[in-house]
Parts: sequence; C-alpha cells; structure tokens
Amino acid sequence: MVGDSLLFPETEWYKFLEESVFSMRRVESIKQTTQNKFLNMYELDMKSDTGKHSTYFVASRAKTTEELKIKTRENKADGVIIYSVYRDEKEKKEKLVLIRQYRCPLDDYIYEFPAGLVDEGEDFKMAGMRELKEETGLDFQPIDAADMYTKPYFTTIGMTDESCGTVYGYASGVPSKEGQEENEEIEIVLADKAEVRRILKEENVAIMCAYMLMHFLNTPEGHVFDFLQERIWAEKFIGKNLQRQGKSCKIIQVG
Repeated sequence: MVGDSLLFPETEWYKFLEESVFSMRRVESIKQTTQNKFLNMYELDMKSDTGKHSTYFVASRAKTTEELKIKTRENKADGVIIYSVYRDEKEKKEKLVLIRQYRCPLDDYIYEFPAGLVDEGEDFKMAGMRELKEETGLDFQPIDAADMYTKPYFTTIGMTDESCGTVYGYASGVPSKEGQEENEEIEIVLADKAEVRRILKEENVAIMCAYMLMHFLNTPEGHVFDFLQERIWAEKFIGKNLQRQGKSCKIIQVG
C-alpha cells in the first residue's frame, strides 16, 4: 500500500470494488413495451448484489418476452451476414459484394454486406442464399468454414440481444434489383480493393463490414478465403517465422 498517495482510503477502496467490479446485476422482471413485427423494446428491472435497483432498456427481434435470449439462454441467429466474392472475369479481379443502403437512424446511406433476417423454418445458411438473391440478384455458392467463423455473434450487445451468423462464398450472375422489397433503397456494389479503400476513407460503413473490408485489403489476390482454412494459415504464418530462423516445417493435419 502506498499510504498517503492512495486515491481512496483502504476501506473506501474495497467498498468501491464491492459496489462495482464484484457486483453482479440480475434481472428481476421484464416488461414488453412494444408490439412490432421486426423489433421490440423491453424494460428490464435490474437488481445488483448490493440491493440497488436500476432500469435497462433492450431492443430485440423477439416477439414475446419468452423468446428473449435472457429467457431461452440460447444464441440462435436472428439474421445472417453474407461475405461473398464476385470474380470479374473481364477485369481479372476479385470483388466484394456490398450494398449501399439507406438507413433511417442515419437518414443517410451506409455501406454494408448483404444481410437479412432468418425466416421461420430456415437456418441462417439457407437465409444467406435467399437474401443475396433478393438483395442483389446474384446466385450464391457457399464454401465450408469451421463453426468459429460462421456461428452467431452478437451485433450491438449494449442495446440489443440480436445475433447474426455469417456465410462465405462466391457470387455469380448479373446484379439485379428485381427481388428487393418496395421499401428498400439498396444499391448493389461490386468493390475491388481500390474502391474498398475509398469506401473506408470516405463513406459510412457498418462496423462488422469495416473490419472485413480491412482484412480484404491485406489479402493477396486468389487467397481471399484462406483465413477460413486453418491448415493454410498455419503453413503461411508459422512457416514464415521458421524460415526467418533458417528452419523448415511440414504441417501435418490430424483428424
């Protein structure tokens, strides 16, 4: 202990820890405050281990309280994000399929990956194929990837329990807006690395999309999906480090 230089006296410090770091808030009750088709608000009465009450508001795709992930304790994908590559044979380039979509909270356009909600009776991988066709008119050929790359992850956990799975693959065909809904304002974008760089510098971009665009910029042509294959990753990065040391390695795949 440093004594006089402490910001808090020792007893006050432990009290602070007890009331913040070590305090676990619990949901005492949940009240649904809206009845909408695609998004609802829920008011949570929270109680900490110290007995303090607070109110927290959560947006959710759940239509009822019982469907909230707080209740089900199951991370079932509400939606799907589609990371697809379009091979431009004319320009001999790989391009990412993006959409530039008007979003009401911004009253502006933002760049995103094609995405959508999972319909009743389908899983998020089936939804990915359907959504890409609807939003862009392109056909989707998915590729296999380990669960750690595809499983649902939470989107904005500070305000919603929404989670989305991700599918990866190649897009083909001719872009078309024919499958878009009347209330959607979507432009289809096939972006090469030069355009991706411009988008990141100048445009509104959804954060999940932005991270993957940064990754795409640093991926060699023809190797856009190498990161999904752990064996290739090991050969590329572990092997490179051993080469610097004048050694060689052979990656043996087990199982």
